[in-house]
Amino acid sequence: MSLKNWKLKEIVVMSVLSVVFAVVYLAFLPVGKLLAGLFGPIGYDLIFGIWFIVSIIAAYIIRKKGAAFLSETIAATVEMLLGNAMGPILILTGIIQGLGAEAAFSITKYKTYNLPVLMLAGAGAALFSFVWGYFRSGYAAFGTGYVISMLVVRIISGALISGLLGKTISDALAKTGVLTGFALGKEQRRKKAA
Repeated sequence: MSLKNWKLKEIVVMSVLSVVFAVVYLAFLPVGKLLAGLFGPIGYDLIFGIWFIVSIIAAYIIRKKGAAFLSETIAATVEMLLGNAMGPILILTGIIQGLGAEAAFSITKYKTYNLPVLMLAGAGAALFSFVWGYFRSGYAAFGTGYVISMLVVRIISGALISGLLGKTISDALAKTGVLTGFALGKEQRRKKAA
């Protein structure tokens, strides 16, 4: 994956977003544990989409191949450095989640960044993370119905929290004018002028 066609400001913004969301990811761990305590393992899946959100936001703002993958991988690395107990395996988790989001954008050849595609990217990250979790976290020990329920809840969470909420946050940022030099900001200017 090459950053040859990236501008320095795009790399900087992607990196800043990744660091910010690494902190957010870490902050949501206790929330996930609380939900898992209340509802069982499926409780985590209710909010699992929060852990892919930077990949959707970075891709939506920058609109370049690799934005989803790189931002998620950087966020996972920073989260590990900030003290996530998972340790280095968290970087592999971030890579897998980023690939899931990236797969959705590659389907459109990185030309479409509307809400359905963003939600598909969130769902893709959820699916990839679930397959990884199935083998790593021993989901096979649960009943088939429960595993399917976990998968469905996680995909919905990915679509809504990463896709819908990610778009909402990015659009709100763009309205402040801070993204005028980025693909999303330019698109909003064109819409306003039309």
